[in-house]
Amino acid sequence: MAFVEKMTKGWGPAILVGAGVALVAPVILPLVGHLLRPVVKSAIKGGMIISGKVREMAAEASEQISDLVAEVRAESSAKTLGAQAVGAGQKAGPSSPTT
Repeated sequence: MAFVEKMTKGWGPAILVGAGVALVAPVILPLVGHLLRPVVKSAIKGGMIISGKVREMAAEASEQISDLVAEVRAESSAKTLGAQAVGAGQKAGPSSPTT
């Protein structure tokens, strides 16, 4: 029993403060909530605007990257076709013998 008394020694003021907060909270929280609602609403609205801007920027960046990839593929296939055409001409040799 001494152990429990030692552990709870000095809890009297804390318990009283806790009980006081529990009794006052239902009155204070609605008032504070009513005052903070516009602030929270503005913060959410700002977050939504920023989110929309970030999505726009990401879409533009994605489009630019897709365009670059398409250009590289087109250049690569053009070089490959050109190399194949040159290679085919070298393998076939002259089309008519020279005399």
